[in-house]
Amino acid sequence: MAIANKVAWETKAYQAWVQKYGTPDELASELRLEHKHHLRYWIKYIGDPTGKRVINLLGSNGRKAISLALLGADVTVVDISEENRLYAIQTADAVGVELNYICSDVLNIPNEETLGEFDIVLMEFGILHYFTDLNSIFSVVRRRLRKNGRLILNDFHPFARAWMNTNNLKQPTGNYFDGIVSEGEVAFAKLLPKEERSDLGKVLVRSWTVGDIVTAIGTVGLFIRTFEEIPSPTDPQFPEFYTLYR
Repeated sequence: MAIANKVAWETKAYQAWVQKYGTPDELASELRLEHKHHLRYWIKYIGDPTGKRVINLLGSNGRKAISLALLGADVTVVDISEENRLYAIQTADAVGVELNYICSDVLNIPNEETLGEFDIVLMEFGILHYFTDLNSIFSVVRRRLRKNGRLILNDFHPFARAWMNTNNLKQPTGNYFDGIVSEGEVAFAKLLPKEERSDLGKVLVRSWTVGDIVTAIGTVGLFIRTFEEIPSPTDPQFPEFYTLYR
């Protein structure tokens, strides 16, 4: 999965971020003013980030990492895409903050032990479906967390994934328990014009249930302080996201 996903994420990702957020200089101007907004789901768990060591696993274009750096955190990003890294580093330079960005498969970080331990491991939005084994990614989390460190995981709610795979929300047709690895469109595809999407690679993904996630965290020896389910803004009767805090 990692090889296929790396290929997909290194085709026009930079172009997609420019299409969505502007050039690195333009995004930098926005982040200087709005960086706290990008952290709105987690700041109540993080507290004051000043001086804290944070590792953002699968940190993509770096918006969250740069926002934390603007608040005084020492931030490292690990992500598989060189195009993501380039956009993030250029944005960080334009903002005027330092960002340590490692382009690597998060399960095979070169000399991982030299990174040391972190106060916070941050994982956010569209993360877990890239793994066929949750124990492997949460083992990385456990190794990199210092004693009493905090994991903050914010992702799409597994129920929402099943519920939203239908055109008739009164009778959902998605399978909540579908654990099959399947081929899907790379996340940034919708940011590009239709004529630019034909040569994009496909990603391999699989769905996980809440039980799968909670069990994997417990299996590697971590515990959960909070599992916050966040209502959908379009239909608050149902969850769209969750924040898991350790």
